[in-house]
Amino acid sequence: MSSDSSKKRKPKVIRTEGGLQEGKRGKADAEQDVRYYSEECEVDLRDPIKDYELYRETCQELQRLMAEIQELKSRGIKDNASEIDERRIQSCVHFMTLKKLNRLAHIRLKKGRDQTHEAKQKVDAYHLQLQNLLYEVMHLQKEITKCLEFKSKHEEIELVSLEEFYKEAPTEISRPTITLSEPHQQTLARLDWELEQRKRLAEKYKECLTSKEKILKEIEVKKEYLSSLQPRLNSIMQASLPVQEYLFMPFDQAHKQYETARHLPPPLYVLFVQASAYGQACDKKLVVAIEGSVEEAKALYKPPEDSQDDESDSDAEEEQTTKRRRPTLGVQLDDKRKEMLKRHPLSVTIDLKCKDDNVLHLTFYYLMNLNVMTVKAKVTTAVEMTTAISAGDLLSADSLLSCLYPGDHGRKTPNPANQFQFDKVGILTLSDYVTELGHPYVWVQKLGGLHFPKDQPQHTVTADNSLSASHMELTVKLLRTRLQSRLALHKQFASLEHGVVPVSSECQHLFPTKIVSRLVKWAAIPYEDYAELPYTKDVIEAGLAEDTHLYYMALIERGTGRRISFPWQLLIPPPDTPRAASGGLYGKSLQLEAPWAAGDVSSLPCAAKLQAAVVLNPGYSTLPPIFSLCLNWKGERTSSNDDNIRAMESEVNVNYKELWGPKPGYQLLTNQLQRLCMVLDVYLETEPHDTSVEGPKEFPQEKMCLRLVRGPMRLKPFKFNYPQGFFSHR
Repeated sequence: MSSDSSKKRKPKVIRTEGGLQEGKRGKADAEQDVRYYSEECEVDLRDPIKDYELYRETCQELQRLMAEIQELKSRGIKDNASEIDERRIQSCVHFMTLKKLNRLAHIRLKKGRDQTHEAKQKVDAYHLQLQNLLYEVMHLQKEITKCLEFKSKHEEIELVSLEEFYKEAPTEISRPTITLSEPHQQTLARLDWELEQRKRLAEKYKECLTSKEKILKEIEVKKEYLSSLQPRLNSIMQASLPVQEYLFMPFDQAHKQYETARHLPPPLYVLFVQASAYGQACDKKLVVAIEGSVEEAKALYKPPEDSQDDESDSDAEEEQTTKRRRPTLGVQLDDKRKEMLKRHPLSVTIDLKCKDDNVLHLTFYYLMNLNVMTVKAKVTTAVEMTTAISAGDLLSADSLLSCLYPGDHGRKTPNPANQFQFDKVGILTLSDYVTELGHPYVWVQKLGGLHFPKDQPQHTVTADNSLSASHMELTVKLLRTRLQSRLALHKQFASLEHGVVPVSSECQHLFPTKIVSRLVKWAAIPYEDYAELPYTKDVIEAGLAEDTHLYYMALIERGTGRRISFPWQLLIPPPDTPRAASGGLYGKSLQLEAPWAAGDVSSLPCAAKLQAAVVLNPGYSTLPPIFSLCLNWKGERTSSNDDNIRAMESEVNVNYKELWGPKPGYQLLTNQLQRLCMVLDVYLETEPHDTSVEGPKEFPQEKMCLRLVRGPMRLKPFKFNYPQGFFSHR
C-alpha cells in the first residue's frame, strides 16, 4: 500500500522557480516550454478568493484527518494501521496543497509590491515634471515683473505738459496726427522737443558766461577804487570818535566787534550775526558781545612752522626726552580728553534784560573737536531777593535752562559722532563735564545753525543762517518767560516757607473770604524721596515725574488740637554746589519740622493734616504742577481708598485753567495751594458727625453747600461759585 502511494506521489511534471531559470534557458529549449508550467503564470489565471476557499477547506480536512488518526490510535486495534496510513497520505496531499497556496500567496505579494513600486516611480516622475513646470512658471513671472517694473531714463526727465508741448512745439516735431493716437511716438516727440529746448538754453548759458566775465572785470576795477578809500575812511572814523561818544552812537566799538567776529568759528559767528540782527530789529534790550582772546584764536589758524626749525632743535629735544620719563597711560588719556573737550578761545555772550531790570547772562562756547555748542547761564536781579531754602534749584545753572523745549535736558551731546570719539578716549558721557563746559542743549545748536539729523547722518555739519534765524525769536521769548517764571516762584517760595500763601487781588474772587486750613510747611525734596511715597506711584507710572523736574512737599493743617513737631536737621551743602550758591546759606545746620519725615502723623489728636507732593515741571506755568494728596485724619486717606481725595486732586490738577489768573499765569502754584486749603475745609466740614462721641462737631460747617454729597461715590461739593458764595458739585 505504501509502495502504491509512493508511486502516486511521484510528480510527472517538473516545476521551475519562475524567472530565475527562464533566463538560463536558451532559444533551443523554447519548443520544450509546453512541457513546463510556471506558477507565476498560474497566479494570473487563478482567483485569489477561490484559493482562499481552498485554503479553508484544506485546513478543515487536515483537522478532520488528524482527529480521525487520533481516534484510531486511541483504540489500539492492529487492523487500523492501514487506515491510519491512508489518512496520513491524504494529509500529506493536503500539506502539499497548502505549500502550493503559500507559494502562490508569496508570488502574488511580490507582484503587488512590484506594481506598487512601478506606480510610485510613475508618481515621482510626474511630480518631478510638475516641479519643473512650476519653476518655469515662477521664472516667467519674475521676468514679467521685471519687464513691468522697468524704468527708463526718460522717466527721470521732467518734460513739459502736453498742452504746452502741442502749443509751443512746431508741427515737424509734435506731429499731432500720429502722436495723439500712439503714446510711444508722443513720448519720442516730447523728448525731441526737450532736446531742442536744452540746446537753446545751452547757447544762452554761454552768452551769460561771457557777460558775467565782463561784469567781474568791472567789479575788480571798482574794488581797486574802494580799497583806495579805506585809509581815508579810517582817518574820518578817528576824527569822529568824540562825536560818537557825545551822541551815544558807538560805531567804532561795533566795528571792532565785527572785526573780532571774523575770528569766530562758524556756529558762534552765525549766533553773533543773527542775535545782533534780532536785537537791532526786534529787541533793544538784547545785548550781544564777544569775549575771549583774539590772539589765541588767530594762532589756531596760523600755518605750521617750517620743518627746518624742528630739525635744528631735534638734538636738544632728544636729550631732554632721555632725561624725562615717558607719561603713563592714564596721563596720556587725560591729555587726550582735555584735547577732545577743548573750547574755542572766543565766546559769545547774550544779555537778556526784562522789564524789572533783571538780567539773564548767557555765555555760548564752541567745542572744536566735538563740533557742538554749549551754554552757561547766570542771573542778576535788580533787587536783592530774600533767601528761600526751597528755591535753591530754581535759579541754578543746571535747572534754569533745562527742558526749555520738551525733552531737551542738555545732558547728552546732540552730535551722534561724538560717542565714537568718546569711546577712543574713555569718556562715558558728556554729563560728567557739563559743569565745566556748559550744557549742549539742542536749541543752542539751532541758534548756532547746527542740525544733527539722526535718521540721515551727515559727514560734515555746517552752520546754517536760516536755521538760526527761524529759532531766534521763539527761543528768546522762552528764555525771558523762563526767567520771569523762576523769579516769580522764588518770591512765592519765600512766602510759602513762612506759611503764607500769597493771593493777588485779581484772584481773590476764586476763593471764599474765610479759609480755616493753613499751610504749615513747604520744602523741597529729592526725586528719590518723592518716588518712595506710596501715593505718587500713579504719577510716576504715567510718566509725569522725571528726574529733570522739581519736587516739593506741602503740609496743610486744620485743627485746634496740640501740634507736634519733629526735629529735622538739614545741613546746607557747601557753596560750590548749585543749590547753596543760589540760596546764599551754606555750612549751617537748621532745625526744621518735617511731619512727613519722622513720626506717625496719623496719630496726632484733633488735627487733620493734608500732605501734598508737588511735581513742578520746568515749563511752569505753561505746564501746570501736579499734586498727589494724602490726608492723615482718622487714618490715612489717599486717592486709592477715598473718592473725595481723588476729586480734590482733580480740582487742582484737572481744573487748573480756572486758577491761572492774569497772564502769564505765574500765580498758578499759589492759587492751587489756596484751593487745596479751601477744599480741605469743605472735606472736613461736610463729614458726618459721629453720634457715638459726645460734644460738638469736631469741624463745624462754615461753608454754605447746596448738597453735602451726591451720587453713589458720595462726592462732596468742591466748586466755589462767585459771587453767590456757595459750594456746589461740578
